[in-house]
Amino acid sequence: MSQNYKFTQNKKCEYFPCHKGIKEEDFNCLFCYCPLYMLKDKCGGNFKYKNNVKDCSACTITHLKGKGYEHVMSKMKEVIKIGSEQG
Repeated sequence: MSQNYKFTQNKKCEYFPCHKGIKEEDFNCLFCYCPLYMLKDKCGGNFKYKNNVKDCSACTITHLKGKGYEHVMSKMKEVIKIGSEQG
């Protein structure tokens, strides 16, 4: 079964690749805007806080081919729970 839905690239994007340290052919753009941002310190990524704002510029976890999709899906129950509590 094809798993193409787990990986996409937008090489025409002016920011591609937006994070350093990943080979261009392995850079996954699927989660351009991280759906785990709202999890704050529970996202599992490499982030810092600058002036009380979460800075994810050093994080590559959602952009890794073969790992990013799986990581995001493993955290989606937490995202849905927070979303339903705020609704």
